[in-house]
Amino acid sequence: MGNYAVTAGRMVAHNMVTTQFELDGYRVVRTLGVVRGITVRSRSIFGTIGAGLQTLVGGNITLLTNLCERTRAEAFDLMLQHAAEIGGNAVVGARYDATEVMQGVTEVLAYGTAVVVEPAR
Repeated sequence: MGNYAVTAGRMVAHNMVTTQFELDGYRVVRTLGVVRGITVRSRSIFGTIGAGLQTLVGGNITLLTNLCERTRAEAFDLMLQHAAEIGGNAVVGARYDATEVMQGVTEVLAYGTAVVVEPAR
């Protein structure tokens, strides 16, 4: 989805998301509540074989790195969509969590607090 998640004409920009509880240069005028994006992914048999081969030579296992990055990005964008749906224009306190649901199947959760901010005076 690029740098924005779009829902019903609303956009939450990636630069309006922070792990802090304040967004520099803005003040929170309304707190809307917890928002989340969840993605569950599994490795394909080809990805598992390819990753297994990459472990033989050591170093970065790019097949798994790319899978993890795509999964996190999808969960992040879903969180931004959720924030836009409830009227937010920013997310504070953003975090990720990951859980192996079953062997080879991982859940990635992006969550934070949707807020309405305005530029600080």
